[in-house]
Amino acid sequence: MLEEAKLRSSVLQTKMKEAGIEVAVFTDESSIAYLAGFWGYLGIEFGRPTMLVIRPDEMPVVITPLMESEMVAEMTWVEDVRVWEDMGDNSWARVLTDTLGDNCTKVWVEKNTIPAIVRNFFDDQFKTIDLMDISPVLGQMRMIKSPLEIDVMKQAGEIAGAMMKAAHDSLRDGAAEYESALSVINAGTRKAAGFLTDKGWEKFVSPMIHNLQILQSGADTSMVHRRASVKEYAIGDPVYFCFCNMAQFKQYKLGFDRMFHIKEISDEAAHVQQAAIDAQQAAIHAIKSGVLAEDIAAAANEIYKERGYETGYRTGRSIGVAYLEAPELKAGDKTVLQPGMTFAVDGGISIESLGGRIGDSVVVTETGFDYITSYPRELLIA
Repeated sequence: MLEEAKLRSSVLQTKMKEAGIEVAVFTDESSIAYLAGFWGYLGIEFGRPTMLVIRPDEMPVVITPLMESEMVAEMTWVEDVRVWEDMGDNSWARVLTDTLGDNCTKVWVEKNTIPAIVRNFFDDQFKTIDLMDISPVLGQMRMIKSPLEIDVMKQAGEIAGAMMKAAHDSLRDGAAEYESALSVINAGTRKAAGFLTDKGWEKFVSPMIHNLQILQSGADTSMVHRRASVKEYAIGDPVYFCFCNMAQFKQYKLGFDRMFHIKEISDEAAHVQQAAIDAQQAAIHAIKSGVLAEDIAAAANEIYKERGYETGYRTGRSIGVAYLEAPELKAGDKTVLQPGMTFAVDGGISIESLGGRIGDSVVVTETGFDYITSYPRELLIA
């Protein structure tokens, strides 16, 4: 993984040189993981920015809090790790200023994700420097996944499958939503642990499945992103599990959703859920190299229209080290699909007190697509 991160950085430096980009400051955790191979645990929520500074003709520089510097130095291939402290003169602003030097006329940053405190620093201390956006350059690189990345995402898919089976097995009349969430965490963590060793870079990868479980049941299934609660299931309840903030491994994130029903399903619920399944399958089977991203959404939207539904959802999003990358499967996105692109592809309908949903992750191949996630794509009765 570190060798690949090093190679990506070299490719980026070549692109920067060709485009006349003199220096880029990366602050987004997913970008730093992609290029430098590490991620910190004292993020911007604690007021502690971590940064990666790259110039086309120099070795990259990592800027990190002192208390994380030992771990970061072992996780990254970057040799120049510069530390800053909460107290005294050695602040992150001082270290960043020294790293940038006096000769910058422009600095490229990730404009849509740069933390406010870092943006304010540039606005206050570098008033004469133009801030440009490096995101399109890196985003173009991240669209196509390498074989190693796809292998990691397929491991994440196996982890997600174990999570979904545990979710399915947890469903019964009278059980509580949070009990399902606990089952998911336990199963996913154990599956992830089986892919890891305690050696080298991998010893810093936690198997722990975390984040609040997205789960709705009964009349709340139209709410899309409600979290697991103490609500108890009843016979006939639809139950929706979304793992889009939990199905991840080695920093690679997937999309994965399923809808279940406790013992029985109403005709209306079956109609809604089957429409979502059919729309998702129409979209997935339209995926192949050379097709426009918006055409995949159009295939799903045709099914919704035939069944008498409208949807405000996009049909899919590119996935990787971030939850949302480019391109998106929605009207207006004319990106041409290429082998190695990876997507979360959804079927989704919400009407009053009722929803139908399904989601899978796929990779574009030379001849079509391969599934990254796998679980029955049919009406699921628990």
